[in-house]
Amino acid sequence: MKKTSTRLADGRELIYYDLRDDTVRDAVDRRPLERTHTTSEIRRDPLLGDQVAIASHRQGRTYHPPADQCPLCPTEGDRLSEIPDSSYDVVVFENRFPSLAGDSGRCEVVCFTSDHDASFASLTEEQARLVLDAWTDRTSELSHLPSVEQVFCFENRGEEIGVTLGHPHGQIYAYPFTTPRTALMLRSLAAHKEATGGENLFDTVLERELADERIILEGEHWVAFVPYAAHWPYEVHLYPKRRVPDLLALDEAARSEFPKVYLELLRRFDRIFGEGEPPTPYIAAWHQAPFGTLEEFEGVTRDDFALHLELFTIRRTSGKLKFLAGSESGMSVFINDVPPERAAERLREVAS
Repeated sequence: MKKTSTRLADGRELIYYDLRDDTVRDAVDRRPLERTHTTSEIRRDPLLGDQVAIASHRQGRTYHPPADQCPLCPTEGDRLSEIPDSSYDVVVFENRFPSLAGDSGRCEVVCFTSDHDASFASLTEEQARLVLDAWTDRTSELSHLPSVEQVFCFENRGEEIGVTLGHPHGQIYAYPFTTPRTALMLRSLAAHKEATGGENLFDTVLERELADERIILEGEHWVAFVPYAAHWPYEVHLYPKRRVPDLLALDEAARSEFPKVYLELLRRFDRIFGEGEPPTPYIAAWHQAPFGTLEEFEGVTRDDFALHLELFTIRRTSGKLKFLAGSESGMSVFINDVPPERAAERLREVAS
């Protein structure tokens, strides 16, 4: 992998990740852009104890442009985009309309390929490995920023999820706090560790899942399963078999196997609802240990956390979506219409 860092016309950082070491990236951003000004602010809810990002400048972000005006495609002639070069393998840049900025963290866009009509599932294993390496590199770099406590790599896919740009891409949020969902996991870790005299909850969960009927895929270094208490109609958790706290700690064997396992998982997601159906909308979310202090979670260290990816779709059956209505949105109590065992069975049926 070759990494080349440059700057866009408004001062934002852009980084090329190339498969070839001899690739030269010297294209200049020719757009007449002024420096970006953001109004991101973090406010704490005193009742729930969580944080809300207030980012009014995002109202003006690019919204469903035609394909020939996609800002994530390479620059071509007089059609100027966020990527100055005429091609790329993987590219990462600071979001022009970030939810988090400055002392409130940082938001980045990850373009998986220059092919506008592709998807992550259509990448080669070599391309998918490059994305993994880019995620890992950005996790490392962002973790050293003084305002950053947790790094979250994710992909939103499909208009039903709320995606406003059709080009295959994901994002990275670098939060200045430990996110509520991670905090819940850490509290459960701490409670289980105390109750069992030191047992790790992630290890216990993974051991139980490996012995159950909801396994979807299993390699030498990774395992994918539908969790016992799945929140979403089709939800899969992907774990490395050796517990590590973050992407940085994956060994080469796990890195090498990841593309094959993950690509097969995504391709099965696209086949869940049968031929002729539109691509399955999904969210793919990496959960990594926070880089900040864990003092409030007594007895828990970063090494107790288990890196894993959670992949889920809001489509519950052909032509029907799972909406977060009263119980889910109002009380955070999910109601799942698809039994996890049936979801796992279906995901095994659509193996390629």
